[in-house]
Amino acid sequence: MISPLENLAGPGKPLRQEPFDEEEYAGLIHSGQVRLTDAQSPANSLESRFDLASNAAHALSLAALRYCGYRPANRYVVFQALQHTLGLGPSVWRVLTKCHDVRNRGEYEGDLDVDERLVTDLTTACKTVANALAQTTSALRTSTDASRESRCPAVVRRTARIDVCNVRCAP
Repeated sequence: MISPLENLAGPGKPLRQEPFDEEEYAGLIHSGQVRLTDAQSPANSLESRFDLASNAAHALSLAALRYCGYRPANRYVVFQALQHTLGLGPSVWRVLTKCHDVRNRGEYEGDLDVDERLVTDLTTACKTVANALAQTTSALRTSTDASRESRCPAVVRRTARIDVCNVRCAP
């Protein structure tokens, strides 16, 4: 059975398979955590907090995708893949994709229209990604099976045993 991420990978598709790199992963986690911390500082302007939280969310979402052995063709797809990389629902990835659109309008059209509510929602969604990533990767690091499918927690594989998602699959 092909996983949703495998289905999105290949020529002309938004993802490509690429081996996991521990150094890159550690750098993305560090970058995301530092930016998330700074995004919560009221000493920073609203626009700076938005920018920091947006970049933190991207770094952490990219780390989740890279952990599963994939690299995106564009920034946007890392948020759309969260349901497949960390098992997060629309309440998280929809906020992140909306904020990505706002970020792009600000970057490319000079129209950065943010308010306190949007920054709060973005920061909350980013914390959710950070927590899910920390829980997932710490649990999976103890696993002896290091294949791409077992790395990615939201991938439900067709096996005769209980998989990473703790879902019993038919053989």
